[in-house]
Formats: sequence, C-alpha cells, structure tokens
Amino acid sequence: MARSDFFEKVYSIVAQIPEGRVTSYGAIAKAIGAAKSSRTVGYAMNACVKLDQDLPAHRVVNRNGVLTGKHHFPGHDTMQRLLEEEGLEIANDKIKNFKFYFWEPHVNEGFEV
Repeated sequence: MARSDFFEKVYSIVAQIPEGRVTSYGAIAKAIGAAKSSRTVGYAMNACVKLDQDLPAHRVVNRNGVLTGKHHFPGHDTMQRLLEEEGLEIANDKIKNFKFYFWEPHVNEGFEV
C-alpha cells in the first residue's frame, strides 16, 4: 500500500471526530487495521497540518490525552485554543477528563493495510 493511501485512510477517520471530542493516534491506527502504526498516523497528522487540509487535526492526541502534536500547528497555543473553544479543559498540555472526551473510531472492515 502506498504511503498516501495510508494517510488518506487516516484522514477519513479524522474527518469523523465529533466536535468536542478527541481520539488518539493509536485508536486511529487500530481503526484502519494497522494497530502498530500509531507513529505513522502521527506522520500523517503532521503532513495534514503542513498541507493545511480542512481536517480537525487538533482533535488527535496521544494515548494519555497529551497535546503531543501542538508544535506542528501555527502558533504555540493553536491546538490548545481550538480544543478549549470546543469546551475541553487543558492543563499542562494535557486534556482534563480525557476518558470522558475520548472518541473511539469504529473499526472499518473495508480498510486493508
């Protein structure tokens, strides 16, 4: 599978993340059938921000709710600000009540990695 195909699968999941919710790199990887590819999901998210694609990339965090991708957004507090505008509370670059806001993407049987 081409890298861009993987990235497009990632982006199709990210596009589904509801406002006011977040998911993790690992949850996205699992949903597209590549459970051990969370780092590659991170690469896709980095590319997404740089390409200025219209995706809610700010809603993807690490497995502990930490805003690990914040450095890839323009401005040092953009990711946090966008999440706070959706009602989430952030302290020390981490989402408070992370489990409450966590969105589990559905595993899509149509994806083949």
